Amino acid sequence: MSDDTRVEAQRKLTRKEQRQIDAKNRLSSPAASVIAILVAILWTTPTAGLLVTSFRQPLDISRSGWWTAVSNPDFSMKAFGEAIAQNPLNFSSSGWLMPFTDPHFSLDNYAEALDTHNLGMSFVNSFIITIPAVIIPIILALLAAYAFAWIDFKGRNILFAFVFSLQVVPIQVTLVPLLGQYTAWHLQNTLWTLWLSHTIFGLPLAIYLLHNFMKEIPRSLIEAARVDGAGHVRVFFQVLLPLLVPAIASFGIFQFLWVWNDLLVSLTFAAAEDAPITRIINEMVGSFGSKWYLLSAGAFISMAVPVVVFLALQRYFVRGLLAGGVKG
Repeated sequence: MSDDTRVEAQRKLTRKEQRQIDAKNRLSSPAASVIAILVAILWTTPTAGLLVTSFRQPLDISRSGWWTAVSNPDFSMKAFGEAIAQNPLNFSSSGWLMPFTDPHFSLDNYAEALDTHNLGMSFVNSFIITIPAVIIPIILALLAAYAFAWIDFKGRNILFAFVFSLQVVPIQVTLVPLLGQYTAWHLQNTLWTLWLSHTIFGLPLAIYLLHNFMKEIPRSLIEAARVDGAGHVRVFFQVLLPLLVPAIASFGIFQFLWVWNDLLVSLTFAAAEDAPITRIINEMVGSFGSKWYLLSAGAFISMAVPVVVFLALQRYFVRGLLAGGVKG
């Protein structure tokens, strides 16, 4: 392409497009890449240390740091084969897992942590609490966001601003009134208290995020569907819903991570038999503060699911966030 053609092409760029190109160039520069790598290392190092510690023996943990296990392992396939030959199905047997003889890695910490305080059942409880607490607010927020975005009614903007402002209300000030209301409804010590609480706390953000995404959809697309005879139900399910997958996934990740890692709501409303894994780990801190090798195994069990969910859906997560923040 000649210089004149290149100059003509540059002239056609709007100021906004030029700013976007400049921002993209800055983000992809070598300096930005180095900073991103350093930040990634800083964020990943504690997780790696927790993972290595969870596989080490208590005596090894007290003698040296986790980094020594990574930097100076003694690898022996012979020891690995002998350990499997001795007792291949016993997960709590020392030396079963890995071909390391010094330092020694095994699944003993995980086996003991799962046997302590019924950690396995609390892991299942976390799924029982989290999945409905993600689905319910998404359904309600989709309906509300559609009404705010595409249905004209009196006071729509004021009501939307009020819903948006609810995001700044601290959760702590709502716990006592909610507890009284659940008691009046005879819902105390049931899972409904957890599902309703997480739904209430997550709805303002869900409505705001989905509303912004819906407003980005061209009005001509909705009007064309109306001309073809589609009502609100068909427009919502057949036109809008397939386009909303990134935004739904984005909020779903937010809500899943928050509910899964929640401790405050579960301490306030959950019955003992419905306690999630975060609450059990919190109890382990008080009961087994000296056995923190068990805490490292329990903590990694707790964080494994959010990490898998985030890595599996991170593409939709970024697309959903950008859709709500970039106009035009």
